[in-house]
Amino acid sequence: MRLTVGANTSDIEEIKAFANWLLELSEGKIGDSDDCQVVIDIPEDLLIKAILAPTNEVVQEINERLLASFPGDEVDLPNHRLVLKVGVPVMLLRNIDQQNGLCNGTRLQITKLYKRVIEAEIISGGNIGTRTFIPRISLTPSDKRIPIKFQRRQFPLNVCFAMTINKSQGQSLSRVGLYLKYPVFSHGQLYVALSRVKSRASVKLLILDKDENVTSKTTNVVYKEVFSGI
Repeated sequence: MRLTVGANTSDIEEIKAFANWLLELSEGKIGDSDDCQVVIDIPEDLLIKAILAPTNEVVQEINERLLASFPGDEVDLPNHRLVLKVGVPVMLLRNIDQQNGLCNGTRLQITKLYKRVIEAEIISGGNIGTRTFIPRISLTPSDKRIPIKFQRRQFPLNVCFAMTINKSQGQSLSRVGLYLKYPVFSHGQLYVALSRVKSRASVKLLILDKDENVTSKTTNVVYKEVFSGI
């Protein structure tokens, strides 16, 4: 459905080929092994509206590097250390106003920064272009390893030059860069990343091997027993 919405008739054959390739990838039919972890070759013709990575560690590394290179003055905000600049893309981490598109996972771009409120423009979902205000809210950590319950007031935002593959699930993106510093680690994760776009030309991959050299092969985790009996 994502591939065909708004597609030109001249692109139908290319879309069908990409769709078939994604289906074979999702079912583990591409590669040189029969077990759940299959090494596959990535086509060379596979620019960027979002950068995806398998783990939060790599996402944070990308966000910090790009934020440092972004023009403008840094503004420190409460959240241990939340650093933002005007123009930086961010992701909403809580449901604030679902009717107006302010949901967990909504992406926005900072337009103005104040001490107690942030003005931003929605850049994903059905409310693209809408200006809104994000207030500080009271949050209680849900980590059970913390022996006491406490609240803190913070902006429910995170810098979002990059996001995890799992967080991108369900989103349609015009361009994606997939950074695989480490291979994917769960069933269907590679399929989710590559199927965020409508064509093979809309996604580019940077894959590193264990020695951090660029390669064109990566692991695809598929448990084929899931498909037995379907």
